[in-house]
Amino acid sequence: MKLSSSLLGLVLAALSVRAAISEIELKANTAKGLRLISLEDGVDPVWKTEDEKLELMRAHRNFFDVTEVYEPNTAFASPKSFAPLATYPSPSHQSAVNAIIQTISLSNMQSYLGNLTAFNNRYYKSTTGAAATDWIVKTAGDIAARYPASGATVSAFKHSWVQGSIIARIPGTTSGPVTIIGAHMDSINLSNPTNGRAPGADDDGSGSVNLMEAFRALLASGFKPRTPVEFQWYSGEEAGLLGSQAIAKSYKAAGTQVKAMMQLDMTAYVKPGTKEVIGLMPDYIDAGLNTFLGSVIDTYSLLDWTTSPKCGYACSDHASWYNQGYPSCLPFESRYGDDNPLIHSASDTTSVNGFSWTHTLEYTKIAVAFAYELGI
Repeated sequence: MKLSSSLLGLVLAALSVRAAISEIELKANTAKGLRLISLEDGVDPVWKTEDEKLELMRAHRNFFDVTEVYEPNTAFASPKSFAPLATYPSPSHQSAVNAIIQTISLSNMQSYLGNLTAFNNRYYKSTTGAAATDWIVKTAGDIAARYPASGATVSAFKHSWVQGSIIARIPGTTSGPVTIIGAHMDSINLSNPTNGRAPGADDDGSGSVNLMEAFRALLASGFKPRTPVEFQWYSGEEAGLLGSQAIAKSYKAAGTQVKAMMQLDMTAYVKPGTKEVIGLMPDYIDAGLNTFLGSVIDTYSLLDWTTSPKCGYACSDHASWYNQGYPSCLPFESRYGDDNPLIHSASDTTSVNGFSWTHTLEYTKIAVAFAYELGI
């Protein structure tokens, strides 16, 4: 029997659509230690072992591990360009912001990073990874406790793995949309993830301490935002953006409005022989927010910015927020491709030729200005 061309097309289309994964399959495969991996937009996720995930990382293949956020019995659809093109005002609080920037302490940042890199690694499945979360919660919590009038809170966001993510919240005088500044606090040694040495000074200890010092400087200034501001440290970024996906999905499910999300992932390296710049990622971002970010850098940073080459699918936690329909951006340490070549190893330390404290200091300034300009 011959099928008409239109009927044949419908049959082939139906055969090409993978059936939604059932709750039974999801639980059974997860119990076996398998993980559900999304490798590109428009393609169904596939099951991989942990060893196969590690091989993807070693091959520099980015992915979302959607095991924890997949909705059973629902056909998987990779979000595409759902973030709205937002409109943001030009920076207009230079006097107040510059006064806070003057109080940023490089020695504080160095102390914070020294503590983070002292952990053998901050892998999301390791005991030292969990201990690193506890240290950030305590350190940021102590900062909040010094400024009780701020009403700031710090808490761990629990996951099914041992390392939690962290949310430090400065409440607003209204319940308006929240401004989020994020970094991932986990690190990985691709040769031996669980036990290998992974100081993660640049990836992403640098972004993590930018957040810590910006949080301290804002609270010390008496910052009282009109809308809430949150600093978030994510677990499991290196294993497929696990922590940020979980938090972003929970915010979307709760109907939480987000004014803007900025990710700081690697902010300390300047490739020897290249011009020192801030690279603005062009993918998984909101164009209006990127324009605003450029104006923040022009106003408050000593550095120039440039549009970076794309970082690609699932390259950092901003993509988790973008995929939930929230406006996001990522100012990177350089143009993508000129970044630190020694990440994911025991050599990601502050002694790397190209690691620059003055460079990463600029991102703390940007974090302060971003929070203030959008929170007020």
